Parts: sequence; C-alpha cells; structure tokens
Amino acid sequence: MRLQFLVAVLTCALLAACASPYRAPVVERTVSRAPAAKSAAPAVAQRPETYTVKRGDTLYSIALDNGLDYRELASWNNISDPAVLKPGAVLRLRPAAAPQQAQPEVRAQAQPDAGVQVQPIVAPGAVEARSLGGDQRAAPASPGATVEPHAAVAEAPRPELLKTGPRAMKLPYSEENLALMLRLSPPEAKAEAAVAQSNAPSESDGIDWIWPASGRVLSGFSKGTNKGVDILGKVGDPVLASASGRVLYSGTMRGYGKLVIIKHNDTFLSAYAHNSNVLVKEGQSVARGQKIAEFGNTDSAQVKLHFEIRRQGEPVDPLKFLPERRS
Repeated sequence: MRLQFLVAVLTCALLAACASPYRAPVVERTVSRAPAAKSAAPAVAQRPETYTVKRGDTLYSIALDNGLDYRELASWNNISDPAVLKPGAVLRLRPAAAPQQAQPEVRAQAQPDAGVQVQPIVAPGAVEARSLGGDQRAAPASPGATVEPHAAVAEAPRPELLKTGPRAMKLPYSEENLALMLRLSPPEAKAEAAVAQSNAPSESDGIDWIWPASGRVLSGFSKGTNKGVDILGKVGDPVLASASGRVLYSGTMRGYGKLVIIKHNDTFLSAYAHNSNVLVKEGQSVARGQKIAEFGNTDSAQVKLHFEIRRQGEPVDPLKFLPERRS
C-alpha cells in the first residue's frame, strides 16, 4: 500500500510539471544591418531650385543646360512666349511643391530594441517583455506580489518575435553589405552577394549607346570649351539616334544651328547639332539607330556633327559611353 501511494504521488508530480505555465525563453539572434549605401554610380550634382536669366540666354538653352523640357520650364514659370526672357528674371527649375495635407496623428508604439530578442517567461497573472543588452535590471519579485501587464505588450505578441530559425539576408547592394556577405561562409550568402553585385547600377544607367555617325572624331570633349565631340562628315550624311528615346527639341538654337535633342530617361539627354536637315518632330519616339537628321554646317564654319550626352543637364564625355571603334 505504501508503495502504491508513493507511485501515485510521483505520477501527480510529473503531471503537474508537464502542465506548468512556465516556458523556456526562445532567443532570436539577428545581424545588425548598417544603412544600405546607395549605388556606386557616379554622383550627380543636384539641380538647383532656381536660375537667374543672363544676357543671351534663351528658354531652350536654359532647358538644355538643366536637362529639362523647355515646355515644362515655360509651364512652371507661366511663360507664354518662350522668345521673351528678361535678364535678371528668376526661373523655377522644378515644379511647385503640392500643398501637404494634414496627416492623422499616429501614436508611436514602443518597439523592442535592435539586437537579441527574448520571448519572456510567462508567469501566472503577469505578461512582460524585455530586451537583452539594455541598462534596465528587473527587480526580484516579492512572494505574493501582483505584477501588472506591461502596456507595450498588451496586444498579441508579434509573430517575428516567435521565430527561432535563421533569417535569410536580403540586403541592397553596397560595398559594406557586399563585404559583410562575402565574410559569411555559407554558399547561400555568397550566391546572394553575387546577385546583389550584378544588380548594381552602371554608369550608363542601362542605356545601350551607339555612334551617331561613322566619320572620324575632329575634336574631343572638353568641359570648358567643347561640351561634346565633333564628328567629320559630308553634307547629307545620315545622323542616327544614339539610343532610343523621345524627341525633346527640334529646331534652331544659337551656337548649335539646326538641333535635335532626345530624352532617353530621367537622367540622360543627347544632342545633335549643325544639321542641314532635321527629319523628326518634337514629341516623336525614335529608335536606336534611326536616321533623325542629315549632316550640315548650320551655325558652324565647317560640315560636322556636334554630339553631346548630358546627365541631369551636365555635359559628360560621350567617349566614355560610346563603344570603342577603329579610328
């Protein structure tokens, strides 16, 4: 009888232990991530907010120098006649900002600190969450004391705090993140680093440039004196679109003669000057390699094509973008 009594007591104790509300803490370790650096593409100067008109400026030249559509520039500044510009006038180079609407007030909720997150031990009548590594120390609870629920975790625990497995690292491309992933030994991390590196933007912004003409280069790029390259040719030789895009300007501009400007994306424009005949109209879409004009010598002492590539309105050396070819 005594033996049966002891067996019954031990059985009850084991059942009580299994039913205990106490749970072991579950720890999730996360890698602290530095803010993702932007692409390694060359930095481009931010376009200024305004421009003060100088003597000799035209709406078209100002638009070209800032990588803008002259019609948008006229609209932003309420200019009805592009030919009328007074020196000293201040032009807006960006659209006016739309008035901001009042946003509803959002009460900030307490967020756990970055680092190691711990799912708390849940005791009867008490709910509490703590973050390891902080300066706060929990005071020992006195027997019989009632612990009030913490306001920050009154709602259901967030699912991400209950994860116990490792998390896949999907970081934007940057030199720091690339170095971090390459230091990790698992093949999966190295494969993801290679993918991130392959997705890094290139200097040409994805544009596949071709030569606009087949003649030899007369003079190269010089930011101070020549904003592009000059290509030799004969009157009537074809001028080709160096990349696909939309015709932003087709007309005559002082210093350029008969000029075509093509917008390729929000970053790049190309310009084709001194033509004898222009074959495209403003707003027309053109394909890479399409004939858009013919060689000439308008506003030039000799027959040539002056070709420019501009990034955010800033002239850049076309030879850094065009494919190499035999001289």
